[in-house]
Amino acid sequence: MADETTAVVWDSALLDYDMGDHPLNPVRVELTMALARELGVLDRPNVRMVTPRPASETDLTRVHRADYLDAVRLAPIDPFFTGWGLNTPDNPVFDGMHDASARICGASIAAAEAVWTGAARRAVNVSGGLHHALPARAAGFCVYNDPAVAIAWLLDHGAQRIAYVDVDVHHGDGVQVAFYNDPRVLTVSLHETPLALFPGTGFADEIGGPDAEGTAVNVPLPPGTGDAGWLRAFHAVVPSVVRAFAPEIIISQCGADAHVLDPLADLKLSVDGQRAAYVAIRALADELCDGRWVATGGGGYALVEVVPRAWTHLLAVASGEPIDPRTRTPAGWREFAARRCPGVPVPETMSDGVPPVLEQWSPGTTDPVDRAIQATRTAVFPLHGLDPHDPRD
Repeated sequence: MADETTAVVWDSALLDYDMGDHPLNPVRVELTMALARELGVLDRPNVRMVTPRPASETDLTRVHRADYLDAVRLAPIDPFFTGWGLNTPDNPVFDGMHDASARICGASIAAAEAVWTGAARRAVNVSGGLHHALPARAAGFCVYNDPAVAIAWLLDHGAQRIAYVDVDVHHGDGVQVAFYNDPRVLTVSLHETPLALFPGTGFADEIGGPDAEGTAVNVPLPPGTGDAGWLRAFHAVVPSVVRAFAPEIIISQCGADAHVLDPLADLKLSVDGQRAAYVAIRALADELCDGRWVATGGGGYALVEVVPRAWTHLLAVASGEPIDPRTRTPAGWREFAARRCPGVPVPETMSDGVPPVLEQWSPGTTDPVDRAIQATRTAVFPLHGLDPHDPRD
């Protein structure tokens, strides 16, 4: 393969994961792919488009119980169906729910397979990142947990050390649950504090099970945290623990809902800050894993204003040259977005106009973000042979 090949996993059928009048509207994925296409990202010579197959029963049952899969198939044809977290406001049932959910899992498996087999150096599935689903329960808009299914596929195909980095505003609870006692998988999640936001998990003292202490790393941040604090927390925790773990491949969940405009949460990142996070994750993969990086989407409910720009930046970072934040969004895309989502403001540039500044963390301050960083470092750094009080670690 070409050393810099990036697999972009896509099929318009991935838009069939559609819960109707619901915050998780697949138009955000449609608009992302349209924006990336108009900006030329998908036409880069090193980009290879991959059409996925739905995940098989074997694939899904590496993470989910077989009786839960049966329930997902049954729920849309039974108007009185209850249980398993289905037919709720968060997880309404819809026609073809099993097939649509399995296809998203198949897309994340295809991304993982492309990277693991060497067909691509990096891979992206923007339709994925459904990180809340549990082995026998739908949760948080997620029916099947595609990042966990992809990680389980990798483990079954020889991977021994996988780092999962989750930058969604919500805790990556379902992935943590799946691998909480598995020393082969490091799960790292930065999120708004569970004291203020669903799913109510992801405290700093959640560090992994008895056979895997230190392999769950959680950075719960206070409401109102913006680019500077968020990036300070990222760089004070993530590179150190990922380096210490020495993974063979990095899987990331890149939910865009930590943005200030997101209607469901209370962090205050900009698109520019999110772009900086993607650049940092790619740098870690380049440093530690010979570039092997699989990126998925995730949350993000500012459907026009935020998600398409954030994930187009993600696609660009994964496939080579990042997009200059000053780049204007193409007029054709703005017209398309206005038609698809009438009355919603359409951004004119790829930036929010606030270039993020990287600040180094220092111990001993009373800043709430710095105290959160210290709590996480205190909980897990010694388990990796790191000094929780030394900013150089």
